[in-house]
Amino acid sequence: EKIRILARKQNIVPIIPMKSNSKRENKEFDPYLYRLRHLVENAFARLKHFRAIATRFDKLARNYQSMVYIACMLIWCKAK
Repeated sequence: EKIRILARKQNIVPIIPMKSNSKRENKEFDPYLYRLRHLVENAFARLKHFRAIATRFDKLARNYQSMVYIACMLIWCKAK
């Protein structure tokens, strides 16, 4: 609940499911948005498997960005 209060103070709508044993109603929870959030978190987790991205080896932003593009292409090709 503390996280929800902090999020509301910053004008953020918390899309966090309540615990299964909670007796309170969760009007703000949207399962579709929560599913999309999960996909984004998984994408970042997959990107962090690439050592050059996780440790930020590249000094220049353009080199780092190109490495992120290459990693995204490899992840996309592996998914197909």
